[in-house]
Amino acid sequence: MSRTYVVTGAASGIGLATKHLLEERGERVIGVDLRGSEIDADLSTEEGRAALPDLVAQASGGRGIDAVLAVAGVASFSGLTVRVNHFGAIATLESLRPLLSASATPRAAVVASFATLQGNDPELLAALRAGDEPLAIKIADRLAKSDAKHLIYSSTKRSIAEWMREASISDDWAAAGIPLNAVAPGIIVTAMTAPYLATPEGRASLYGAIPIRLGGGPAEPVAVARLLAWLTGEENTYVTGQLIFVDGGAEAVVRGTQVFDGAHLSAVELPTLGTRQ
Repeated sequence: MSRTYVVTGAASGIGLATKHLLEERGERVIGVDLRGSEIDADLSTEEGRAALPDLVAQASGGRGIDAVLAVAGVASFSGLTVRVNHFGAIATLESLRPLLSASATPRAAVVASFATLQGNDPELLAALRAGDEPLAIKIADRLAKSDAKHLIYSSTKRSIAEWMREASISDDWAAAGIPLNAVAPGIIVTAMTAPYLATPEGRASLYGAIPIRLGGGPAEPVAVARLLAWLTGEENTYVTGQLIFVDGGAEAVVRGTQVFDGAHLSAVELPTLGTRQ
């Protein structure tokens, strides 16, 4: 029996590729975007977010849904990036979570970015962590007028990844049996990266910031879609709280082995489990 997925940002880029992939596999997809999808909704606004649950319930025909994929995102030098990438994504996941209760295998995922590893603005990140949308928008709009405007996008991607990690192990998600994960795309061929990929200077800038080792160049959106499909499919029964990079090895180049430093289990005595694994 097919599963029912809700995919935001379904009219273009990674969202569209995910929608097509799932539909090719025989799944039912309720796409959400500003226009051109099954549901037209502006997730940058309170009105659009508030209307989403009822619109999805209607589109599902009362059957409920099996998975939510918060893919919608923008890279505008303004408060719009804050409204969509952080608050819009959280509102999508939280407001549609009750609709997952009817599913025997509920799943959810959000799209972060390789930019989670790049610079951020501490003041903006603090406002995002605190859930203060008016303040975060004010800070972002101020940054947009400065040389630090590029920090708006990376701050929102860092904050949504942090939110996912905390929410994933909460009673609302883990205790309810709903795996919640995130993917972090590197250089993907989308409308967002097209202006950079169109020129030698732009490509050099991208490759300098995101050092690809596998494949030698950017990936098509379907590369991310395949991972999202697995994370939100029935096969994923034990992976939650993970930020998985889809970046040709760039994260491993940038962070190396430091991800293992300062492990919280270092002072914990683990039980002896034997010699076989």
